[in-house]
Amino acid sequence: MKQTLELKLGQKLAMTPQLQQAIRLLQLSVIDLRTEIQTALDNNPLLDTADQDEDLAGAETTETDSEDAYNSDKNGTEQQVNDNSDEISASNDTNDVFEQGTAGDELKEDYVWDDESYIPRTTSSNNRDNDWSGMELDSRNSSPTTLHDHLDWQMRMLPLSDKDRLIAETIIEAINEDGYLTLSIEDITESLARTHDIELDEVLAILHQIQSFDPVGVAAIDVADSLHIQLRQLPDDTPHLDTARSIVDKHLDLVAHRDLAKLKRVLKGKSAALGGAISLIQSLNPRPGSIINPSETRYIIPDISVKKINGCWIALLNEEALPKLQVNRYYQSLIKRGDNSKDNQYLKENLQEARWYIKSLQNRHDTLLNVANEIIKRQQAFFEEGDEAMRPMVLHDIADALELHESTISRVTTNKYMQTPIGVFELKYFFSSHVSTTDGGTCSATAIRSQIRKLVDAEPVGKPISDNRIAELLSQQGICVARRTVAKYRELMSIPPSNMRKSLTI
Repeated sequence: MKQTLELKLGQKLAMTPQLQQAIRLLQLSVIDLRTEIQTALDNNPLLDTADQDEDLAGAETTETDSEDAYNSDKNGTEQQVNDNSDEISASNDTNDVFEQGTAGDELKEDYVWDDESYIPRTTSSNNRDNDWSGMELDSRNSSPTTLHDHLDWQMRMLPLSDKDRLIAETIIEAINEDGYLTLSIEDITESLARTHDIELDEVLAILHQIQSFDPVGVAAIDVADSLHIQLRQLPDDTPHLDTARSIVDKHLDLVAHRDLAKLKRVLKGKSAALGGAISLIQSLNPRPGSIINPSETRYIIPDISVKKINGCWIALLNEEALPKLQVNRYYQSLIKRGDNSKDNQYLKENLQEARWYIKSLQNRHDTLLNVANEIIKRQQAFFEEGDEAMRPMVLHDIADALELHESTISRVTTNKYMQTPIGVFELKYFFSSHVSTTDGGTCSATAIRSQIRKLVDAEPVGKPISDNRIAELLSQQGICVARRTVAKYRELMSIPPSNMRKSLTI
């Protein structure tokens, strides 16, 4: 076996902790970044906000002014000082602690109380009846009421026996978010009969009671049953009520398919009465449970605002959305050179981390601002004319212009929002593929969708235009798209097909 020595030259990309931190901060939204910054402030004593530093400086000034005022009035109040020697002694001890810097800012905050803003967390039993603040706080922090909770609350208001309550709880548990039963009455009866002496008539009786609960139409078997329950709750003198009940019971499929001619022949009714019955059905809720079920609220804080200055659209960073960070000067002054003690080493490490963190945040802001300005530069027409003037643009275009990687542009534009005079848009909204035009140019997919929306909104009532017709109208404008492309864009905008858009007006 012969041993040889071989030299190789290669490149290796190492993800340093600083680089990993910068990438993580770059892809965070404003709300997530706020949480991240607060965590960093809690973990690193060398990291501080500029607002906190100004407040501390103001507090020190106030203490100095108070000390001067006390010294100026000291001669005139000597007797009063002697009478309150114990209080002054305690105050002097406290001031000594502050002057020596052994207590820190947190201790100062414990002694500085604002009488107007301070609200005790606990109240005496005599004031408990008038304490509405705790109730409001509980209501704000409580989770939204679900459909099951709403139905269960109504069920508990009824004087039911233990057996009936068990049946009601079982039925409520079998109701989905839309308000429909997921199990048949027979299945519910069979499951209860295994452990209790319960018959079908008892289950039906409780079911009818639950169907009278709010929201109206809940606990139905299907859509027709839900609509029938809602119609049953209406007054008997409601116009076209009988016709609407007949349609729901037997001919609801004709309404769904917009087959009005056949519906008119089957019912042999007048156009006015049939139209009124259909309008009454349309006023009902096919998903009654959606009224109660809570929806998650999504809060958006724009990262960038766009303003027109001297005829040019310019991106401005939303500086009020995030706190301004800086190095804590007090703890920085405690670091001693050449001191290798454990405490001094701890301060040095946190100082370096604080500087890296501030630099990473600044890099995030600079990159976001550069990307936003490049987007605005390429989409000037959009801010002037709207979606129809959107130009085709992909991530590669911005990456080449700024000499960045496409993955970086993707991180910057994800969950980042821009506030414009015409609305708030995600940065990814400005990116779209292109479609060739007859004159040799290109058209943005966003502009095509806007054109389709415009054509659909302007179509005659009762005579919706088909996808083929939309494609023909777009070709007349120089936009070459196929029928299937029109159908795809239409579905993306949640626009139903032409047969579903046909008016039900007779």
